Amino acid sequence: MTLSKQQLESGNEFAPRFNQDGLIAAIVTDAAGGGVLMFAYMNKEALRLTIETGEAHFWSRSRGKLWRKGETSGNVLTIREMRIDCDQDCIWLMADIRGEAAACHTGRQSCFYRRIEMGKEQNPGLSFVDE
Repeated sequence: MTLSKQQLESGNEFAPRFNQDGLIAAIVTDAAGGGVLMFAYMNKEALRLTIETGEAHFWSRSRGKLWRKGETSGNVLTIREMRIDCDQDCIWLMADIRGEAAACHTGRQSCFYRRIEMGKEQNPGLSFVDE
């Protein structure tokens, strides 16, 4: 069944739109505090397992395999609420972290620990690593 733009954006149908690689973006926030914990991708199986088990599953592009968050670290993400954006190409997971309260593989609570200052005066000679 193909949904119209109106049905996709405003209807009640759950119709996740996976990209050409069969993946959908997933943003995870802390259910208690609201901070962004991590960003990852899900394939259909990861999304299905997340919905069925209530624990976050993702697709690892670097390893080419499905993984359950916390399977090696013990830092399991238990989903409290899940939403999909207006055009159904991004998932938002609000989760509680069990274990050491670290969502990042570096041991930090969030993968977003680097701050980037705004303004040219804050970044004289701005360049990127690949330049």
